[in-house]
Amino acid sequence: MSTLRVEVVYASPGRQVLRTLLLPEGSIVGDAVRASRLLEEFPEIDPKRVGIYGKRVEAGALLRDRDRVELYRPLSADPKEIRRKRARRR
Repeated sequence: MSTLRVEVVYASPGRQVLRTLLLPEGSIVGDAVRASRLLEEFPEIDPKRVGIYGKRVEAGALLRDRDRVELYRPLSADPKEIRRKRARRR
């Protein structure tokens, strides 16, 4: 059976983590997230908020060789509200 090389990444405000994994062909995004063990290190991660190269995907999405699985966190501020406040100040 062939293997896939994938990266799993997560960035918190103070730290960025990248894990390179070798997984069996046919693995899904959820498999990569579990294998990275990032959920144990960062309990605030929502394993349903994931993407591959900036595009949101489901945890059941099939992985391809060299995929970069990204774990997303909620925004710390609403970009629309920040623009409104900036516009009011001007």
